[in-house]
Parts: sequence; structure tokens; C-alpha cells
Amino acid sequence: MRKLCPNYDREDGLDTVLEVPIPEEMFNKMGSTAALRWHNLRALMKAQSQSCDRSSYLQAKSSNEFMALLKLVGSPLISFQLQLDNPPSRFVKNASIEASTAKYIVQQYIAATGGQAALNSVNSMYAVGEVKMLGSEMQQGDDSVSAKGNCEAGGFVLWQKNPDLWCLELVVAGFKICAGSNGKVAWNQSSSQPNVAHRGPPRPLRRFFQGLDPRCIASLFSDAVCIAEEKIDNEDCFVLKVEANAATLRAQNSPNTEVVHHTIWGYFSQRTGLLIKFEDTKLVRMKSAKGTDSVFWETSMASTIEDYRYVDAINVAHCGKTVTTLYRYGGAHNHKRKIEETWKIEEVDYNICGLSVETFLPPAEVRRENDVGEQSVC
Repeated sequence: MRKLCPNYDREDGLDTVLEVPIPEEMFNKMGSTAALRWHNLRALMKAQSQSCDRSSYLQAKSSNEFMALLKLVGSPLISFQLQLDNPPSRFVKNASIEASTAKYIVQQYIAATGGQAALNSVNSMYAVGEVKMLGSEMQQGDDSVSAKGNCEAGGFVLWQKNPDLWCLELVVAGFKICAGSNGKVAWNQSSSQPNVAHRGPPRPLRRFFQGLDPRCIASLFSDAVCIAEEKIDNEDCFVLKVEANAATLRAQNSPNTEVVHHTIWGYFSQRTGLLIKFEDTKLVRMKSAKGTDSVFWETSMASTIEDYRYVDAINVAHCGKTVTTLYRYGGAHNHKRKIEETWKIEEVDYNICGLSVETFLPPAEVRRENDVGEQSVC
């Protein structure tokens, strides 16, 4: 991946360090000459890229639709609040056989990713990766859909201090989004649309659970139940299931929307103990006017996780594929859309020196909105 860009304006100028490393494939698409690519990249860094037309990317109908899809696939959240202070317990008195089995599987996973002592030694992390995305159009009916068209390349940088303190910068097809959480509010922003603060308590980023942060994965499934055994890519797996609690879901509701449920499944290899598939489904009801049918949006994401390697005594996944299916039903017609993302981790490190809470500050507009909300509650 490209981390530096030559200064074509001045021969004696220093190379520019990119905030978000990008794949060479993406850089080469930014212009026919080196000077033009540098000009377009500089415009991107100055947040002027919204003037470009991206209506053809991911089969989107407009640039705003492309941005919405990019946020949905690139920076989704998990509707759970995690506690890393207390390691998952081995046994619970009077627990069901399904819950006890799940706790045993989680303990096997902890051992397979380095052990509790290694995970406890982590206080922060940093990761750089590249992505390739492919999308389908929104199709009417209940038939299966497949992603097609041009493959869009991009890269991301991810910083984390704990599950509620993180920051993500993602660039795809020359378009950049940022998302993060400062421990009080989760948010996302882009150069072409207003900053948005997510309703409810701060929540962890879904990318952590794609084999990247074993601490978060173990904490998430500590209260799961084992519901089945299933074969994934010729690998026998235990299937663990966990549901978001009602209070967390209610906190995300708005006057026009209701989060009905958020369910998560983890597929743990019986041979290695590692997580090899992570799947979740979220259902949102759009509240309608009197006398009309409700419309539901169901978002299902399934990530296959591969290439586990040790980094500082912690076993983390380095590549995988996420398939996202959007399903709209209710009203006059049903619609479905699919987006595929192939991702690869280029660099990951733990216990980053100098990583302070100021790294995770939200945009000024989000901070002001949150302060006003806290004052109104008081």
C-alpha cells in the first residue's frame, strides 16, 4: 500500500505522508499522469472530493447514495456494550447446558488467540488495511441478488484504546469517511454530508469482531449460548448466538425508527478454537403514518475470517470477506441489494505509545449536540 506521495509541485519538496494509506490500484485510477494523480490526491486530502460524481460506484444512483452505502458497509456498529475489565468467567452456577458450553468454547478461543495473560496486556491497538468493494443494484422482489460491476479499491486506518474509544478513517474510490467514539457518543462524518451522532450509548465498531480484537470477541460471546454445530468451508464449527438486550435497542430508537432486534452468531472452529465466521442481522422498522403498512429494513452481514497470524503473542486474522445484504420489505414492494467487501490487514500493532484520548475527539458539531443533550437531561 502507498503511504507516501511524491511532491510534484517542488522538486526539493518532501514526500507527503498520507493520513490513510491507499492501495496502488486506487492511486493509479486517480489520473492518467503522476502529476494529475498527485493533484487529485491533494484535493482528496483537502476534503474537496465531493465535487466528483460517484453515482456509478457500488451500483449507486447518486453520490449521496454511494456515501450512505459506504458508511453502512465500511463502519457499522454492534449493538452491545462490552466490559473488558473482568475476563469471561469459566463457569456460572445453575447455567443451562447451552450457556455452559458457550463459555467453554470462549475459553478455548482465548487460549487459541494467545491466552488471557497476553490479551490482558493490551491497552491499545492500531491497524492498517485495504478493501475492495463490489455492489448490486437495488432489485425488486425476493429473488437472490449478486454483486457485479467495477470493483472499488480503498484503504483504512483504525485506532482503538478500548471498545468505546476508537477512530476509523476509510477511503474508497477517492471518497473518505471518518467514524469514531469518544466513550460518550459514537459518530460518523464525510466531506459531503453533515456530521451524524449515533443514538444511544457508544458502541464498538464491527471490524473489531472480524478476528482483529480477541478481547472484544471473547467479551461479546461471554453471555452467548451454543445453539448448533455447522460445517463452514469444510471446517466443523460450534455456533454461538447472542441477542442485544431491549434497553440497548430502545436507546437507538428515534421518532421515526424502531430497532426491533440485533442478533449475532459466531462460528468457532472445533479443530483450532478460532473464530472463522462472524454474522449479524439487524432489523429496523420505519414508523409509518396512520393507516399505512410499516416498512422494515433488514441488514445482514456475514464475514468469513482467514489467515490468522501472531502479532506480539496475539493471534489475529489478516484477511477475509464480508457480504452485506439489505432487504426492504413492507409497503407495496420488496427490494434487495448486496454488497461484497474483501479486506486485508497490512499492518497491526498493540500498546501504541502516546495514544491519548484527544485522538478520539468527535467533530465540534457533534460535541456541541452531545453537550446540549446532556444539559437537557440534567
